[in-house]
Amino acid sequence: MSLRRSIYKNPAQLRLMVAPGLATAASLKAARVAMVIGATTLDLDAAAEAAIVALGGKPNFKLEDGYHHTVCASVNDDVVHGIPSGRRLGAGDIVSIDSGAIIEGWNGDAAFSFVLPDASRPEVVAERQKLSDVTEQSLWHGIARLNTARHLNEVGEAIEDYVESQGTYGILTDYVGHGIGRSMHEAPPVFNYRVRQKGPDVKPGLVVAIEPMVVLGSIDTYTRDDDWTVATSDGKAAAHWEHSIAVHKDGIWVLTAEDGGAAGLAQFGIVPVPIP
Repeated sequence: MSLRRSIYKNPAQLRLMVAPGLATAASLKAARVAMVIGATTLDLDAAAEAAIVALGGKPNFKLEDGYHHTVCASVNDDVVHGIPSGRRLGAGDIVSIDSGAIIEGWNGDAAFSFVLPDASRPEVVAERQKLSDVTEQSLWHGIARLNTARHLNEVGEAIEDYVESQGTYGILTDYVGHGIGRSMHEAPPVFNYRVRQKGPDVKPGLVVAIEPMVVLGSIDTYTRDDDWTVATSDGKAAAHWEHSIAVHKDGIWVLTAEDGGAAGLAQFGIVPVPIP
């Protein structure tokens, strides 16, 4: 079987991806509730794991070689892959939480960013909130394009166009989205920016995780001494948003959103269709 044929799931497999998607969504919701000033990133990790287990799942991040937590918790200039610890969240922090669940061998993967309030630094909060909002909206622009795209790499065009329209933000190019299914990370890559290749056909059975990572400054990054955490080289803040989306015969469905993506896609006049 060719690689291109192997990336497409059949209808029964798509249905099996609904449960891990919802468990992933529940874990992010639980982490958001626990995200208060003074909480540790380990507190968020515990809340996310409890939500996954309550729905009959397991944290799939723990299946990654050498990783021992349910979420990645990245704060301020940490972009992705931050390891939960005893670090306490402070006023004005921007926190990105990435989580995933596995149920019956199928995976979900999603992420969000949140800015904690800080009345003493309203300009910092406003700047970071806009960064998060731009990143989130770029994700929805990418998902909306997936609904009409003929080829997958049109998604990156939509993300880049939106981010560039909002100001001088940087889109990370060293880290991209991915296919998802039996493994959390599968082919094909999902770029968050323009590339010359068209990418695979967008047709029923395609399931991808779209995840723009956007920064306030330079896109240059480095990996911290823990060998996991990716941070901006200039120390400026970053945001990360992600959803797993299935394409099926009747439309698209955001697997990691409780409403299938209805709220996020309404602005585009798109109504997501549940997987039959």
